[in-house]
Amino acid sequence: MFGKDANNRSVRHDVVMLHMRVIVPPDQTEEIGALLADHPGATNVVVLPGSAREPQGDLLLCDLARESVDEIIEELKERGIPDRGSIAFEPIELSISKCAKAAEEEAPGHGDDAVIWQEIEQRTDDEIQLTWSFLAFLALATQLAGIAAIIDSPVLIVGAMVLGPEFGAVAAISYGLLVGDWQRIGRAVRTLVIGLVVAIAITWMCAWVSHEIGVLNVDRLPDARPLTGFVYNPDRWSFIVALLAGAAGVLSMTSGKSSALVGVFISVTTVPAAGNIAVGYALGHWNEVNGSFQQLGINILGMIIAGWLTLLVQKIAWRLVLRRRSGNPAR
Repeated sequence: MFGKDANNRSVRHDVVMLHMRVIVPPDQTEEIGALLADHPGATNVVVLPGSAREPQGDLLLCDLARESVDEIIEELKERGIPDRGSIAFEPIELSISKCAKAAEEEAPGHGDDAVIWQEIEQRTDDEIQLTWSFLAFLALATQLAGIAAIIDSPVLIVGAMVLGPEFGAVAAISYGLLVGDWQRIGRAVRTLVIGLVVAIAITWMCAWVSHEIGVLNVDRLPDARPLTGFVYNPDRWSFIVALLAGAAGVLSMTSGKSSALVGVFISVTTVPAAGNIAVGYALGHWNEVNGSFQQLGINILGMIIAGWLTLLVQKIAWRLVLRRRSGNPAR
């Protein structure tokens, strides 16, 4: 949204809003409609009786400030709407409305800080699916890292980091620890372990075959690798970087600033360590294999710990925001 400041200069006002579509049974339409109309973070409430066919019911539409979404979802779940109807959200790229601006200002906290826990739960569910695309991306990233180890190329290391899809599983473990969902943790660990084992095995096989047929015309990894040697030489900085990257990654997922995830991928050497393990096995460099395993473990552990702590802090902080609002209601 755009408007004018006190000096009549053009300024932009970012209204972080989501559009919500709810299908409700007719006997709950009045109750849900009143709930949305009275909520300070909701606006543009529309009721279309009898519009829904599957599931059958009335269709309610409204725009919600991001920081009110989690609260509304909990209210609707308590009334059994997901069981009898449907709830769906989509982002609003542009909202030109004084009502929308007012709703965003009256909602508790700030949209960038808001955490939609249902979104995190659903997103981490998707991220821990062991799919062919997950295995393919991880295998391709690991092979790039393996080539980077051979030619000491930091550019390929960065490419492998960005391509690797493993952070979603790590974030799922952090979220599982927060909510005590051991089944989610187990599935995430399974996806991560199987994915890395398959990627390392494929990369090892490619390196071994390439070496045997003469395509990989080296008998050993370079003695001096000034640009990529950090992959198999973990130190205290490796753990610190993993902690910072884990916290930044979870923050980018919860706040919707997905662009920050690229920085997270470039910060940690999870995939490069896996690639170095594969090439080290193929060429018999056991000292580098051991160092890469340590690097891999340090990165994963650091990201899990930081992710869990970040989610815990966000949960506590948002409870304080909601408690302050309930003590000083906007309306």
